Amino acid sequence: MVNCCGLVSEKNQPVPLKSISVELQVRDHVASVSSCLQYVNEEERPLEAVFVFPLPADAAVCHFSARIGEQEIVAEVQDKQSARDQYDDAVSSGQQAFLLEESEESSDVFKLSVGCLSPGQKASITIVYIIELSVQADDALRFCLPAVLNPRYTPAVSAAGVPEVSSASVIPYTLSLSVEVRSSDRISKLESSCPLDPLEFLDAQHTHAKVNLSSGHRFDKDVELFLYYENSHHPSAVVEAGASVAESGSLMGDPALMISLYPEFPADVMSSLASQGEFIFVVDRSGSMGCKMHHGNDAQMRIESARDTLLLLLKSLPMGCYFNIYGFGSRFESFFPQSVVYSEDTMEEALKRVKSMRADMGGTEILQPLKHIYSQPCYPDHPRQLFIFTDGEVWNTKEVLDLVKSHVYSHRCFSFGIGEGASTALITGMAREGSGHAQFITGTDRMQPKVMQSLRFALQPAVDNISVDWSVPEGVTVDMLSPSINTLFQGQRALIYAQIKGQSSGQTEGSVTLKYRLKDQPVTNQLQFTLKPAEDTGLTIHRLAARSVIRSLELQERAGGADMENIRRRIVELSVQAGVSSAHTAFIGVNKDSKQTVKGPLLQRRVPVARMMGAFGGPGMNKCGMAPRMMRRSPMPCDIQSNSMGIECDSVSDDCYEAEAEPQKDPLLQLISLQKAAGCWELNASLAAVFGKTEDQVTNQKAVQVDGSVWATVLALIWLYAFKSDQQVEWQFVAMKSASWIRSQKPNGLSQCVCDGNALLGCQVTEDMLGI
Repeated sequence: MVNCCGLVSEKNQPVPLKSISVELQVRDHVASVSSCLQYVNEEERPLEAVFVFPLPADAAVCHFSARIGEQEIVAEVQDKQSARDQYDDAVSSGQQAFLLEESEESSDVFKLSVGCLSPGQKASITIVYIIELSVQADDALRFCLPAVLNPRYTPAVSAAGVPEVSSASVIPYTLSLSVEVRSSDRISKLESSCPLDPLEFLDAQHTHAKVNLSSGHRFDKDVELFLYYENSHHPSAVVEAGASVAESGSLMGDPALMISLYPEFPADVMSSLASQGEFIFVVDRSGSMGCKMHHGNDAQMRIESARDTLLLLLKSLPMGCYFNIYGFGSRFESFFPQSVVYSEDTMEEALKRVKSMRADMGGTEILQPLKHIYSQPCYPDHPRQLFIFTDGEVWNTKEVLDLVKSHVYSHRCFSFGIGEGASTALITGMAREGSGHAQFITGTDRMQPKVMQSLRFALQPAVDNISVDWSVPEGVTVDMLSPSINTLFQGQRALIYAQIKGQSSGQTEGSVTLKYRLKDQPVTNQLQFTLKPAEDTGLTIHRLAARSVIRSLELQERAGGADMENIRRRIVELSVQAGVSSAHTAFIGVNKDSKQTVKGPLLQRRVPVARMMGAFGGPGMNKCGMAPRMMRRSPMPCDIQSNSMGIECDSVSDDCYEAEAEPQKDPLLQLISLQKAAGCWELNASLAAVFGKTEDQVTNQKAVQVDGSVWATVLALIWLYAFKSDQQVEWQFVAMKSASWIRSQKPNGLSQCVCDGNALLGCQVTEDMLGI
């Protein structure tokens, strides 16, 4: 018997999703994504197919339609329960129906139900969503088309009634992707984690381009695109006309405004990073962290990469700060009962425990360690900075986000999604609600540079007293639709959505002023804009603004209170009015014009979604972990448990829990591991080995009057700048500490020391480069 994954037909044929074609249209930093899914019923009986799939958490789903033969059925947004009832009624009576609904637990998982396809019948499903593209460390705009849906670990006490989601190690459908980019700025390049055809520019100014994904791509991993503009930090404002059919004064009827700002902090402020703070590192140690970072031969285990990253972080912390490290799975533990002062002794103790960290703590339950951390008192004058590393496989995403938000004024949260399929709702949500920054480490990405960028954000001075002021002509008012801005980072985009009300008699210009305080310095950023609507934007900005308002209302609703029913009603009204998805609405389409109903017993099929996890077992499961039949109208199947018994362990594939071979020691990490907490190195054989020298060779070149630690530290700095300049983002704080330590020693003969070091290592590095 062929070992197929997911459910198969009686003839052992794959489920009926045959292909996915995606059209991506990018306008500056906003993307519109149209996905077309081709189904065919190859069974001998009528079929209902269920497809559970990931979408970016910040996406606004704004269109859902189905084409059967020559007939197109465009779905409507309705209250979720009403839509479900309509779907059930239609399918039960033999009508064709289509239902698209967002998970009640996580905004990055959707369920598509395709009901009553006759034998041999084809259906083409189109889903359209819009999204803002996130800014990366190198100023690229990132788009991710998620293919992988990781299982969300569910503890035994919460597992009742949660159906399984199919898994597939071999995906029986292919992906085609076309990309078109239009920009007010010149396009530099477009890169991808998957093979692309050559980029084709469609104008002489290089502001319009297109590219296709190379043919034959199996949609078994996320597709990432990185778009580079020449002037990526250029602030902008776009006004979009309201819908002519919408009521004047409503969000969809009035013009909408999108402001993009890129705060640039004064150089003298950025050069003095904070030396205080409480740094808490929370590391996922569930079974899935034993999987490889990617499918390459040289791939590290996720937990191994996390250990290397913790080494870098511990060596980069400033003396006198506080720190602690937590590991979590189905239980959690901390290195210290509470955060301790960073010193040589505490750093060494932490490093010893980091070396023994394994992916051995069962399932993924992040809520309890977070509750424990938040219960600990903060240290005065040491702002709390939380760094969370996880592969994003939790079942109670919204509960976690609500907890982070409730403590937003006591900390900043920096989150890191590791590996394919990390939940965008969890990773971006924790950073958003915790006023921090989110990073995703996928494919062959190295974790260390992305984490060190976030450490730089954490060490930069906190911005406070943020305000937004508008200057518009008489007769015009501006209502902010976005939540209040509570965090700003150097060079990172700040987005503002607003509704423009009223009309001006003549003037068409306005301005927005962003004010804040940075290290007690007042800073002002201003942007002028025209009130004249842009052309050819459709209702993209309105729908993104509506999505922003809906997410804020959903947070208010989960916080509880007397007005919950009214908030829910407002969510449904705005979702229906704007035609975008929400937790309380769904897209429903019924083919009421079909001339004949579908008769006969209805088969149900689950369409497989790529998953990083492999096979798992349990009562009533086939080899791929699928229950043979799915209960109709069961709870939304995104609370994915690891097995049907809710056992406290993640399901893992053959790539996981392989015996970790003794890794080839990276010379950079070897050098950093030898540094003392104060920033210096000791002169010994281990350090000499990093330079490819013997201890005698290094010692004999030292000038008599120069202290051994000063000589060793100068050599380490020269080696970093000469041989590891391409990885400077990873060791920048290590070097800053060591340079500061050298200056504090006020050594004699430092210039000669640098000359001797260059001669020994065969380099030409200047004192100015070393910062000493």
